[in-house]
Amino acid sequence: MQRKSNSEYFDLKGLLGNYLKHWYLFVISVLVCGSAAFLYTRVKKPIYGVRANIAINTGNENPISSLGAMGALFGDGGFIDDEIFVITSHTVYKEVAKKLQTEVNHFVREGFMDSRFAYDDFPVQIYMEPSIPDTLSTGLGFTVKVDEKERVSIKGKANKTQIAEVKDATFPVTVETPYGNFVFNKTEHFKKGEPLKTVIAVESYNSAAESLAKNVISDIASRKSNVIEMAINTTNPEYGMAILNEIMAEYNRKGVDQKNLQGEKTAEFLDNRLKLLAGDLDLAETDIQKYKQKEGIVDLEVEATYQSRKKGEVENQLIEAQTEAEILKMIGEFIADPKNANALVPMTTSTEGLSNAIKTYNELIIKRMELANNARPNNSSLRLLDEQISAMRSNINTSLTKAYDTQRIAVKELENARRAADTRLGNIPSQERAFRDMLRQQTIKENLYVFLLERREENAILLANAVPKGTIIDEAYTLIDPLSMDRKLLWLIGLFIGLLLPPIFLWIKSILNDKFETTSEVKRLTDVPVLGEICIDRTGRSLVVSPNDTSSTTELFRLLRSNLQFILSGNNDKVILMTSTSSGEGKSFISTNLAATFALMGKKVILIGMDIRKPRLASYLNINPRFGLTQYLASNDIELKQIITHMTEIPGMDVIVAGPVPPNPSELLTSNKVSEMFKELRNMYDYIIIDSAPVGMVSDTFSLDRISDATIYVCRASYTKKQDIDFVNEIYENKRLKNLSLVVNGTSSKKGYGYGYGDSEQQR
Repeated sequence: MQRKSNSEYFDLKGLLGNYLKHWYLFVISVLVCGSAAFLYTRVKKPIYGVRANIAINTGNENPISSLGAMGALFGDGGFIDDEIFVITSHTVYKEVAKKLQTEVNHFVREGFMDSRFAYDDFPVQIYMEPSIPDTLSTGLGFTVKVDEKERVSIKGKANKTQIAEVKDATFPVTVETPYGNFVFNKTEHFKKGEPLKTVIAVESYNSAAESLAKNVISDIASRKSNVIEMAINTTNPEYGMAILNEIMAEYNRKGVDQKNLQGEKTAEFLDNRLKLLAGDLDLAETDIQKYKQKEGIVDLEVEATYQSRKKGEVENQLIEAQTEAEILKMIGEFIADPKNANALVPMTTSTEGLSNAIKTYNELIIKRMELANNARPNNSSLRLLDEQISAMRSNINTSLTKAYDTQRIAVKELENARRAADTRLGNIPSQERAFRDMLRQQTIKENLYVFLLERREENAILLANAVPKGTIIDEAYTLIDPLSMDRKLLWLIGLFIGLLLPPIFLWIKSILNDKFETTSEVKRLTDVPVLGEICIDRTGRSLVVSPNDTSSTTELFRLLRSNLQFILSGNNDKVILMTSTSSGEGKSFISTNLAATFALMGKKVILIGMDIRKPRLASYLNINPRFGLTQYLASNDIELKQIITHMTEIPGMDVIVAGPVPPNPSELLTSNKVSEMFKELRNMYDYIIIDSAPVGMVSDTFSLDRISDATIYVCRASYTKKQDIDFVNEIYENKRLKNLSLVVNGTSSKKGYGYGYGDSEQQR
């Protein structure tokens, strides 16, 4: 037999009826969710997105970079990732917090559960000593209340502990706390004659910087670009724009200050070297002057023209070699000096490999300066740069030594070549040779002096043209549409959720409920015919069916009687067996009233209480006969008519009660005397209704199937479990009881999709 499934069809009418029955859940849910959405929109302010873009100049774009080696000292920039680290550093955020005073936050109450974050239009300002935000170890909160008469009350708290309180004061108000004194005074935005409540939160600069680090987002706009995109989401767009603009400005200020600091140190070094060379050059010129006076040399140019023509080339080479050797010596002294461990090498050499090494060394020094401004001393990147710089300094020093030795060898070779030329030119006076030596020394120092003057001018130009690394593409701007949802949309969502929650609740309830509630649920669970349903009776009577009664319950029993007559279609079909799964499902109530219903038709009906293990029929009908069924079955001295009781309230209805509980109930019910008794009763009555024991508890009822013509199985709404219907299906499929049919007891006209007869409440 194919059993019905809950998923075979969708009962839209029943579903809608169930929803209408629980209409109050929808009303409550919509009111609660709508109110929650309304309160949320009142408390939660719209959030706006503020954006800004800044381009980072990572290359050397300075127009003077071609003037010499000093141009490589500035503008070579770091990588974009390093610049993101700089622009989001704690130092930058802390300076921004100080300039914009974000360590103080104002929240102004503007109505019931409605407050706003005020940036520059707050009604009450707080003043404190500048050292307090630097030393504050915890956040402070001050609640300021002002009444119509401008009487001020202030409460201060730290970590939820009250630290100060002032009542009925007038502006300005001084509040003394363990953290220092705070002065409160009204601003130009204070409205006279209106009550005011505002909360002022004070934190340290470090804490304010950490808050900015959490709220401000900085990232590369595109992996192929050098643009940093900055964003902050806030309820106050003016505050967000001020924050982003100040961050970019502070980043550029730091870049300019860093470049100026490098230039100032270079200028100081060049000035010191120029002073030394100026003294040496003055001595060299003085020596030449004295020598000329002593030797009587008037015109050196004329005298040396012929002699210099032959050895001019050697002389030029010797000067260049000696100049290069002197430059190498100066660079070596500069690098060997521990004071210049992290300083830029201010000059270079004509040796290509060594010049490139010095340029690379200067780039590392610049990168270290940039990183040292924002990193802690123990930073791993800083340590790595120090190791690289140290290794490169050692390599350069070694290379300088070798280059200097090589250059000295070249000088010596040129000097030898010059001496050879002098030998060949024996007519050149010794005075000329001495003069040329002095002139050569003067020329070397003059060249060095001019070289350093050029570098000083280059450095001065750099200082005058120091530009920030960041080019602001987009100053901070606010997106037109708020990031948070519109208030009307939130209200609609709240109403939608309010309508959605009751069906979900009812669906979960139905899933968790292991008991059926309506007749239609029973019909979906079984193929056993359902004769009808009996609503809950509220009269409090056991016997609700009576002559001339037209109540809803009586009508339902009459309908049940009519359906039962179709089952009892045989001429001799008279015996109706009533059973259930367990006690409390209303089997005795339905048996009694069904018997009364047949009696009202003018039929002779007898109701037999055969639940002999737990007899209740006598007390149920409030009768106390002398003998019962068990006494009749156990004795041969008692006649059948002695155990029959006539019901005076219902003419034509008789009752046989169970009697005392016997020690052998099963044996009594299976005895031949039971069969003989029913043969006799069939001749005496039109209908015989047996109130038997529940089949889910004992097997007595199955032994009575031999004498019955039909079986009515009683189940009760919101009481009988769905798994008990599976037991009924098993009995029906195995045909263990004749003509099995179901009666649903205890339904409600408000709950079901069935007959809809009145309200009732007696559950038996």
